Amino acid sequence: MRYLIGIDIGTSGTKSGLFDLDGKMLSSSTVEYPMYQPQNGWAEQDPEDWWKAVCLTLKEITRDIDSADIAGIGLSGQMHGLVMLDKNGNVLRPAILWCDGRTAAECQQVTERIGKERLLQITANPALAGFTASKIQWVKNHEPWIYEQCRHILLPKDYVRYRLTGEFATEVSDASGMQLLDIKNRCWSEEVLTKLEIDKNLLAKVYESPEVTGRVSTAAAEETGLCAGIVVAGGAGDNAAAAVGTGAVEDGKAFTTIGTSGVVYVHTSEMAVDLQGRVHTFCCAVPGQWHVMGVTQAAGLSLKWFRDQFCGEEKNTAKQMQVDPYYLMDQEAAASPIGCNRLLYLPYLMGERTPHLDPSARGVFFGLSAVHQKRDMIRAIMEGVCYSLRDCLGILKEMDVCVSDMTACGGGGSSSLWRQMLADVFRCDVCTMVSKEGPALGAAILGGTAAGVYASVQEGCKAVIKKDSVLKFCEADSIVYDKIYRIYQKLYPALKPVYQELELC
Repeated sequence: MRYLIGIDIGTSGTKSGLFDLDGKMLSSSTVEYPMYQPQNGWAEQDPEDWWKAVCLTLKEITRDIDSADIAGIGLSGQMHGLVMLDKNGNVLRPAILWCDGRTAAECQQVTERIGKERLLQITANPALAGFTASKIQWVKNHEPWIYEQCRHILLPKDYVRYRLTGEFATEVSDASGMQLLDIKNRCWSEEVLTKLEIDKNLLAKVYESPEVTGRVSTAAAEETGLCAGIVVAGGAGDNAAAAVGTGAVEDGKAFTTIGTSGVVYVHTSEMAVDLQGRVHTFCCAVPGQWHVMGVTQAAGLSLKWFRDQFCGEEKNTAKQMQVDPYYLMDQEAAASPIGCNRLLYLPYLMGERTPHLDPSARGVFFGLSAVHQKRDMIRAIMEGVCYSLRDCLGILKEMDVCVSDMTACGGGGSSSLWRQMLADVFRCDVCTMVSKEGPALGAAILGGTAAGVYASVQEGCKAVIKKDSVLKFCEADSIVYDKIYRIYQKLYPALKPVYQELELC
């Protein structure tokens, strides 16, 4: 029997999955790790934690098979993170993550050096605090001694690739989020690099997602329990991999994912750019094609934050019942009515990207009164995330990007309550797939394509991806959500000047 492996290096943890060639998950393992916030709005991780998690999960999922039967490996991961290595391949500083908001001044610097319009023409996106280019500039400005030692700049999943194969490589979907790539031509932009004074030799070679980027090295085989020589594909950023894992690889196919961040993603064979820079256009995992997506910075992260800070009772009860704490939180939220007894939540714990592009924005419970209970706050978080994702969907429709088929995935997508909220807030039916593995499955399909198991990414999806259930939106509930959403839309404009004042305190 032959197998495929998908490794998803997320923000909360790494999940590795072992799949057969029909896409059935045979085993999986997840290892969590911490995120550090040395200052308000900062977010960092130790890349060694990712590698340790990869080693542990790979050993776990392959313990009952002969790893010589593994045909290929694909990688998926959190995007935009900055990993800097010295000449010996050693990590120079903690990785600065996608949700880190420290680089407002550097974003202005990037915009001034390249020009706002030219930056959009080349990279299809405005300068954002989450993107890698501004992080590199921050290190140059604030830690020049680190930058002087830097010989390699990698993204999180590409650091894992380096540890697996010894190769410095990336691929177009993840590289798109660095703001150093010419999105139309799918290569590093000489103009951007020159104007930002970044040596191209620091960057990895760029591949398409289903291409072979290396093979498991002897050293990595010893650490992971794999056989040396297994093909490792380019893989994809987490959202592009999730698109493959949900079959969103053709025009009009879309998905909404609620992971640490939230995303509304639409595949397109024609490059489309929002000239206001509110949504992102990146290369996708299908060679020669693109995707457009809006991002909510703290979607699942908002609920995780609330769980960790205020739901100790639920966590203890869940442990005794041997269920996930989110299962109990779901039940509590379901006991609160739509609108949460007039309580709204803005999910801006880590600033925001779509549609506000504001690293100074912060989370808000609005309308809080003595009548509210924990269940109202839980539901308000879930509804607030849906409203933020509706902001994303609305912009895609303004761009005339066709959305004909919506799928829900990610951790939040496993909640039928949250999926129903999405359907009612979006006013469209929302389906799920038989496999709930998303990025890990997508990475495995890319690994199989690189290994020649599938003739193309689309053929791999046709062989593997199957629809499961469809949730119909409820017109009566949609009318109620519409009314609350109109109030939600007024809150950020009202608070924007206060956010900026708070930033100066």
